[in-house]
Parts: sequence; structure tokens; C-alpha cells
Amino acid sequence: MAVYTDIAEDDLKWFLTEYDAGALLSYKGIAEGVENSNFLLHTSKAPLILTLYEKRVEKSDLPFFLGLMQHLSAGGLSCPLPLPRKDGALLGTLSGRPAALISFLEGMWLRKPDAKHCREVGKALARMHLAAEGFTLTRPNALSLEGWQTLWDKSETRADEVEPGLQNEIRSELDFLRTHWPKDLPAGVIHADLFPDNVFFLGDELSGLIDFYFACNDLLAYDVSICLNAWCFEKDGAYNITKGTQMLEGYQSVRPLSDKEVDALPILSRGSALRFFLTRLYDWLMTPEGAMVTKKDPLEYLRKLRFHRQISSPAEYGLSL
Repeated sequence: MAVYTDIAEDDLKWFLTEYDAGALLSYKGIAEGVENSNFLLHTSKAPLILTLYEKRVEKSDLPFFLGLMQHLSAGGLSCPLPLPRKDGALLGTLSGRPAALISFLEGMWLRKPDAKHCREVGKALARMHLAAEGFTLTRPNALSLEGWQTLWDKSETRADEVEPGLQNEIRSELDFLRTHWPKDLPAGVIHADLFPDNVFFLGDELSGLIDFYFACNDLLAYDVSICLNAWCFEKDGAYNITKGTQMLEGYQSVRPLSDKEVDALPILSRGSALRFFLTRLYDWLMTPEGAMVTKKDPLEYLRKLRFHRQISSPAEYGLSL
């Protein structure tokens, strides 16, 4: 469910007068997504996406997100583009929420991506990293080491409700990552949430990347590890080395990884698995029944974390060393 704030038709029509968007023909809520309220609008000029930013998104971060989409689009990356108001601003207010109109991106996300799709995702991620160069706004990653500890502090006492022994295991993992986390790798703007539902395809051709609302400044190879976790494991929890090989070859065909980035990939992958485990664990334990947040099984990412812990060489991900 991703319509947390409803909108009245008259209010929406008034909102659209602030834009050169044409007359409203129809609109409907979009059920996918978890952070914001999204609507598909059909106007006399073009289809648009209306996003109302909910309380989980800081208003102070919105200039970064919207400006990044403009910058990436200008750099040739296929992604949604914010529509400016008549006064030049990218952000308005609707139903008491910050709101923006975003261009409609053709395509749909894949429920069953295969290796060739993973290769295209790797290439697109590298293109995004390069296109983001020169973007002057910055945003720290709130879901890195310090953020993980904050989430864990809120969940630790109940962790063994999910699986016995989990409290000690995750405490040890956090200690390990604090000690070994790389600090001298190439950094820049990362997507930080490039899961299959944030990549659109038309047939087998990748048509664009969406949902930049976790984007931030961090290690570029960390973004690669997020994609390995999101795209290259099967439903039974097995790592698909064919998908991993294609993902990494696709990325390196656009932006080759340095030797240090390659060496750090197992630790980065442990970190990204822990990041999604912890956010899922927090939601699993703390979200009241009936709340409009879809709880996802944290154990999926615990299994991935345990897989990465056993990796002895980056070659096991499908890298050619």
C-alpha cells in the first residue's frame, strides 16, 4: 500500500494550475512503494507521477533528491525528471504534504529477472555513478555504520524472538564491520536501493531507474554490493553466480572496479546485507498490526549475510581476477 494521504480532485486541479502540465483528465493511486503516496495522473499534455512525501522522508532532503534526478537526466541517464512549477520551484504542497510532479517513465519492473537483465542493471548502475559526478549537493548515508547501530539499539533486546542466538550474532557482526569497514575507496552519489522494483524494462531493454529517495553519498562499490544482494540470489536463498558474473561484468564494462574495490566486495556485501536485515528487523518487531507498512521477512537477509561471511575470495561472486 503506497497511498497514505488521499487527495481531493478539486485540490489536485488547483495544484496543477501552478504547473504547465495541462488539464487533469484522470488520476489514481499507485499501490507499489512503501515510503510515499504516489498517483498516476493523466493530463491533456502527458501522463505524470504525483508524489506526496510522507513523514518518513525529511523535507530538507528533497532538494537533494529532486536536484539529483535533474542532474542525472542532464547527464544522459534515463530516469524520472521533476517538472518545475511556473515559479521555477520543484516542490509544492498538496493535502498538507510536500508534493512534486515527476515525468512518467515507460516500462515495468521484472518479477523474474535473469542473467541478461542483471548485466543491464550493472551497466545502468555504473552509468548512474558516472552521471552523478559534478552534482554539488551532498547527503550523508543515514543507513551506514552509525545508522545500523541506531537501528540495532532499538531492536536488540527482542532480536531472539525472531531467531534464538540472533542477539549475539548481530552484535558480533557489527563489531566486525566497525573494525574492518573500508574507508579509502572511490566515493560519490549512490542509489542505495536499486532493487528490481526500482528498475524498469521494456521487453529485455532497460528503460530507466526510479526511486532515488535513499540516494546519498557513499562508497560506489557499496552500491554494487547492494545490487548483488538484491538481484543475484534465488528465492531458495542460493547465490546465482551466473547472475553475479553478468552484473559485475556489466558494471565493469562502463566503470572498472579498482583492485581495492574488488578486495572489499565481501565486506561491503556483508554490510549491505546487514543494512537491509536491520531495517526489516526493526519494521518486523516495531510495526503495529494494521499499520500501512508492508513488513518483509528479515531472515531473508540474515541468510544472505551468512553467505557473505563464508566468502574467501571475490572470485566467488563471479569476478574474473
